[in-house]
Amino acid sequence: MASFTKKAIKETFLQLLDEKPYSQITVKDIVETCGINRNSFYYHYADLPALVEEIIEDDILKLMSDSTSLSSLQESLSASLQFSKDHKRAVYHLYRSVNRERFEQYLMKNCEFVVSRYVDTLLKDVGASDNDRRLVINYFKYLCFGAVIEWLESGMKLNIENDFARICELMVDPALKNAGLSTLLSPNE
Repeated sequence: MASFTKKAIKETFLQLLDEKPYSQITVKDIVETCGINRNSFYYHYADLPALVEEIIEDDILKLMSDSTSLSSLQESLSASLQFSKDHKRAVYHLYRSVNRERFEQYLMKNCEFVVSRYVDTLLKDVGASDNDRRLVINYFKYLCFGAVIEWLESGMKLNIENDFARICELMVDPALKNAGLSTLLSPNE
């Protein structure tokens, strides 16, 4: 029963967040919409930020379990956006809320996870130094993070999937091939 109630609270919150900004959502709204009492909400969550925190952590854990093998940077970046694509308005409202800093931390952690998973897969037999590995991960993590922030700033109107695909195409360039980095983007070349 407890997991059912927590699931109902999360789904109701995301539904409400799809409809209105975070600042306009109250615990009262959640409990009335999902048909529970306030004590049930507070049994599971100390407050709304705690609820948001758990939703974010759940998404990161889901991403970690779902992305055991990522075969391209484009696939990695797409995987990191799944929650945002599934809950566009809710994510936009969170991004525009007072919890923006926490949301950006989540986004950075998300980007770092998928990029690290991908880079580690590609570099495992290359013998890259820890410093080179860290530099490559940071480069692509910031690329991913920056692209997502620009997408959010545009009101999520840009076609971020196409932009990521094009970035990956552009990165497979003769200058990068000479530097040996193109294999990070297109391991089949």
